[in-house]
Amino acid sequence: MADRSAPAPATNPLRRMLVMNAVPRRWPFALRASVCMVVPILVGWAAGDVSSGLVATIGGFTSLYGSGRPYLNRAMYLGAIAVSFAVVVALGDWAAATPWSAVLVVTAIAMIAVLICQALSVGPPGAYMPVLACAAAVGIAATHLSPWRLGALVLAGGAFSWLVHMAGVLVRLRGPERAAVTGAAEAVATYIETASPDARHRAAQLLHEAWITLVTFQPVRPKPDDALYRLRMTNRRLHVLFAEAMAAADRGEPLSADSAALARQLGTVPDDIGGSFEGLIPLGRPSVRTLLRRAVSPGAVPLTAALRTAVAVAIAGTATIGLNLDHAYWAMAAAVLMLHQGFDWRRTVQRGIERTLGTWIGLILAGGVLIVAPAGPWLALIVGVLQFLIEMFVVRNYTVAVIFITPAALTIASGGHHLANVPDFLLARGIDTVIGCAVALLVLWLTRRGHPAARPAESIAATLDAVAVVVNHLAAGAVTTDQARNDRRDLQLRAMAMLPVYDTAIGGSDRSRVAAERLWPTIVATEQLAYRTLAAGWATERTGTPLTPNDAEQLTATIAELAAQIPP
Repeated sequence: MADRSAPAPATNPLRRMLVMNAVPRRWPFALRASVCMVVPILVGWAAGDVSSGLVATIGGFTSLYGSGRPYLNRAMYLGAIAVSFAVVVALGDWAAATPWSAVLVVTAIAMIAVLICQALSVGPPGAYMPVLACAAAVGIAATHLSPWRLGALVLAGGAFSWLVHMAGVLVRLRGPERAAVTGAAEAVATYIETASPDARHRAAQLLHEAWITLVTFQPVRPKPDDALYRLRMTNRRLHVLFAEAMAAADRGEPLSADSAALARQLGTVPDDIGGSFEGLIPLGRPSVRTLLRRAVSPGAVPLTAALRTAVAVAIAGTATIGLNLDHAYWAMAAAVLMLHQGFDWRRTVQRGIERTLGTWIGLILAGGVLIVAPAGPWLALIVGVLQFLIEMFVVRNYTVAVIFITPAALTIASGGHHLANVPDFLLARGIDTVIGCAVALLVLWLTRRGHPAARPAESIAATLDAVAVVVNHLAAGAVTTDQARNDRRDLQLRAMAMLPVYDTAIGGSDRSRVAAERLWPTIVATEQLAYRTLAAGWATERTGTPLTPNDAEQLTATIAELAAQIPP
């Protein structure tokens, strides 16, 4: 693996905007999001208050979260999301009394949302949607409603989204868990067939995500359940098979095609899997309390991203107020979008170009919708189609998605009312976007100097430390104690984190890129050592044979050699 090619830096941002990413089977997700927009508008129209229906669509964004989670966990998770949307909208409307209180509240919510979503690895759209909901409430057109009524409408929209999102439980109770195990099985089979480092990384990642689904996202003390038992047994056998494949590849003896076929067969979770559940199940991710505690430690990535976002939101809001622009929320939302995921410099610049260009093109489409000012079912149909297109393109090509995001957001914010001066309204939104993106880039540029977002050397050192800890458990032959299971889990997380850290580093400054590229051979060797150690842990768990003194000595020497290659 010494000659493994390093990932290339991001390509030219303008060229990236022409790329359509392959995304399988996106339409069910897009259709669900569309339905959660359409129905609240139709209900509002039927009740004679379209504005209230449009407000309720904000709660419909609940449908964008929680996919892949087991249904019991999803129920609680989506409930918390729906309540959060209702609370931030009520706070946003309450804070709209003065421009400065609005900026203060949106800034505070942005910081809290980014910190929590980063700490808990909440996937896209992450912190952006609750902040956008709060910011939009500052300038929402339904001025005849009090803050608590707005919150109640949003909660009603969220409750409907909850029902739509949970409907699958009636068809296949363990569907999400089965999907996670099936994905992990296919990744293991691919690794067995190719033995490539990239395939190994993906297999380790999907196996870990499957354990999160089967362990972390289950009740603390789940009731006896044959289906969950078989799923856990299946995923554990996949882990053993993965460890055997890594050990074989390390010896230069890849497993046979029969092993890949076995992995795929296990992915079907056969009813007659048989056997006994030997050993303890691996752990999922650390607890919420642990993740939040780590997130607020000095220098932590979530804390850094939250503070950067808060500063950018405050400056963007202040700038728009100073320029006497109405609806400063659009600029603040743009700043959040740029920074909430903690991207490196190159990807943040690319996101800014995509957002700005997509917004200005989308303003043309938004102008047509606002001038026509459709009502009733036609309004519901237009918003539903726009939301469907957004979700179909947001992963494939973000620029195209923004073209549809712009008219959808402005239509909802208009409250279904005719606007007196549409051109001026659209021009202000375009300027707001430029301000928000520019402020976010300025804040990132100023704060990243001397404080790079990613430090590959630190990631390597942390992984080596984790290897040394697990080696001690191997030498003692005690790899199933609570502490050993925690340490093995942490080693796997460290190993998987090195590549994302490297990707972020090469997307930063030229100095950061050069330093990261020099460390690439060390990253490859450290990753190989980490996975070799993990495989030894599985072997020791099966046989109970501790690591030999000679093997322990060799591992210790390898760790020291790699540590010596890390610059001070």
